Amino acid sequence: MAKITAAEVGKLRKTTGAGMMDCKKALVEADGDFDKAIEILRKKGQKVAAKRADRDSSEGVVVAKINDDNTRGVMISLNCETDFVAKNDDYVALANQLAAIALNTNSKEELLAADFDGMSVADKLIEQTGVIGEKLEIGGFEAFEAPYVGAYVHGGKIGAMTGLSTASDNAADVAKSVSMQVASMGATTLSYKDFDPEFVQSETDARIAAIEKDNIERGRLGKPLKNIPLFISRSQVTEEALAEAKTRFEEELKAEGKPEAIWDRIIPGKLERFISDNVSLDKEQALLDQDFIMDDSKTVAQFVASKDAEVVGFKRVSIA
Repeated sequence: MAKITAAEVGKLRKTTGAGMMDCKKALVEADGDFDKAIEILRKKGQKVAAKRADRDSSEGVVVAKINDDNTRGVMISLNCETDFVAKNDDYVALANQLAAIALNTNSKEELLAADFDGMSVADKLIEQTGVIGEKLEIGGFEAFEAPYVGAYVHGGKIGAMTGLSTASDNAADVAKSVSMQVASMGATTLSYKDFDPEFVQSETDARIAAIEKDNIERGRLGKPLKNIPLFISRSQVTEEALAEAKTRFEEELKAEGKPEAIWDRIIPGKLERFISDNVSLDKEQALLDQDFIMDDSKTVAQFVASKDAEVVGFKRVSIA
């Protein structure tokens, strides 16, 4: 039997990340053969991975990487089973290594097949499953290119990337601010103009049905009834709808005895409020139409325009 030295154990631990005793046992079993010891540890990882395949990997860490000229970014989540593991420095370091590799890939499948110190990323995850004792997997993967790409990660749990049309002097600040918006508010599309009409109609029907059902109970309890919106997206507010609203406002002003000469100063504000009250879907899911989290007196679109910038896209990854 070969004599196993502390230096050999340390080398194997540095290579695999396994514990000292696991490394020593593997070297003893391999009779001092370093490569064979790595294979033994890898097979151990495969056994652990097979046993934990049905476990829920709902914890982990999100990492974003941007290339040197800020034209390409990638975000991944490295998922595990417990928050305790997710906060470990070695685990976070592994996630950053994987994100650096991911920067040169275009999909989760490409990343898993990519090289990681002589083995595939997929095999590395299996190896580390054996080392850590928890199911590990790449959860989210998003790659993105634009003339300027910036990112923001909140608490290692939610990440967002924003693409701008130009790399202006304030691009870094704008991209970070918008990425914070995406991370916080969870938009699904850039503008209300991108919504599918069938989706908007389906959401409208569902929301109205929910309010009507709630109003039945509120009425029974003697509570004020909720207002049923006419629309939920700016895409539904046609010129005809605006004209009808304007006519209604004119009739209200007339009934109130307001001089017709000042109607033009009042009606635009009423129309803006009318639109604002009927775009709940946009404010929830359309990035540019959301209220800006750092100044809710303006929308994200208005903030971006004030910086002479243009958002061309965004991506978001979170730990489920």
